[in-house]
Amino acid sequence: MTNTQSHVPDPTAAARPPADPLSTVLSLLKLQGTFYCQSRLSAPWGIKAPPFPELFTFFAVLKGRCWLLMDGAEARPFEQGSLVLVTSGAGYALADEATTAPVELEHLPIRKISDVYEMLDYGGGGNETRLMFGILRMDRAAGALLLDNLPEVIAVDTLTAGSGDWLAATMRFVAGEAGAMRPGAETVITRLADVVVVEAIRSWITSAPANDIGWLNGLRDPRIGKAISAIHGAPQENWTLARLADVAGVSRSAFSARFTDLVGMPAMRYLAYWRMVLARDRLLTTTLPIAAIAAELGYESEPSFSRAFSRVFAIPPGRLRRDAGHRP
Repeated sequence: MTNTQSHVPDPTAAARPPADPLSTVLSLLKLQGTFYCQSRLSAPWGIKAPPFPELFTFFAVLKGRCWLLMDGAEARPFEQGSLVLVTSGAGYALADEATTAPVELEHLPIRKISDVYEMLDYGGGGNETRLMFGILRMDRAAGALLLDNLPEVIAVDTLTAGSGDWLAATMRFVAGEAGAMRPGAETVITRLADVVVVEAIRSWITSAPANDIGWLNGLRDPRIGKAISAIHGAPQENWTLARLADVAGVSRSAFSARFTDLVGMPAMRYLAYWRMVLARDRLLTTTLPIAAIAAELGYESEPSFSRAFSRVFAIPPGRLRRDAGHRP
């Protein structure tokens, strides 16, 4: 059980600026670029990328146009300025036309620049297309609530996106760095590409219809969003349903029903889940003793914390840390 007596509520918690729930979730995704490929392609051309399970892949159309071909879906064209994120790790093909037969990526004349960066010049000499292709690793367990609600393909027109000139200018800068390959270009490209991918997710969340975003509806709701922000901002607090309803400014019964309806789980279960997500991050990224992590998140004992953790992740916290190779 959580600490309901010995844990003293922080009197300054209500005065703190509310945490941005989406930012906290995105930070726990631990997005990290693992591979990038700059491609200069001339028609006719077609590339078949293999599946990358448990990873994000993306491509940005820096010049020209291309078609995205995926099993079970209609071919989709994308023009210069498009940023496309494939969240499922599924394989797909890119081509100058929907009818062009793609070639397996491994059979193309890729030039290795470094362990994480490659360049590809390929095609039949016709109209030119320039693409940036990337693979990003993430912590899917930590971001499950977000990832479960993302569509398989997120596409953003950086020239007209709500982010305005910033996103389009960033993509142009990436294209310039990739073309010139000055000293340090690889580092600049990988850092900016990670930021651009986060912006693609934010852009989709902002524009998607409410019935498409599931849990994210709770963040949009002015009252439930306040409660989620309070949980994220002070997860160690002795939150009760009544206290969270006060934060939201509605009655306890109305809050309970609306939270469950929008988020997909009761408020107190969400609180427990979020604490365990944070605990998992600390177990994997710090050497804090498990008892200290438990206390930090408002649990009065290590056993009660361990039981709660096992319920969420189906593995005791100590074993998770041992399996990950951590030896505090």
